[in-house]
Amino acid sequence: MKVSEFSYVLPKELIAQVPIKNRDESRLMVLDRKNKTIEHKTFKSILDYLQPGDCLVRNNTKVIPARLYGIKEETGAHIEFLLLKRLEGDIWEVMVRPGKKLKPGTKVIFGDGLLKAEILETLESRK
Repeated sequence: MKVSEFSYVLPKELIAQVPIKNRDESRLMVLDRKNKTIEHKTFKSILDYLQPGDCLVRNNTKVIPARLYGIKEETGAHIEFLLLKRLEGDIWEVMVRPGKKLKPGTKVIFGDGLLKAEILETLESRK
């Protein structure tokens, strides 16, 4: 099995911004390969579809307010940070747009100077 088999287009407006109050009311898409049909249900009905031997793949990521908009200190260019993973303390792995223009040592200011970030290193693309 390859990770690429799970790749699909998800429109931005369908990405959760906050967790749903009643988690069992989350949406559930049911694909029937035999009949080539798609049903839209709620997660609480998942047991109606699972059979012995089935494989259930779940995504246990959490929605966090992770998008930050800042300004490059040297040039005033607008920069977008997407926080991916806290590495330690205040050090995060992030995706940056536009990323190619930010080199180690570059400083970015957020919220009228209330928060500052410095690029420590750049990593290879996560394609």
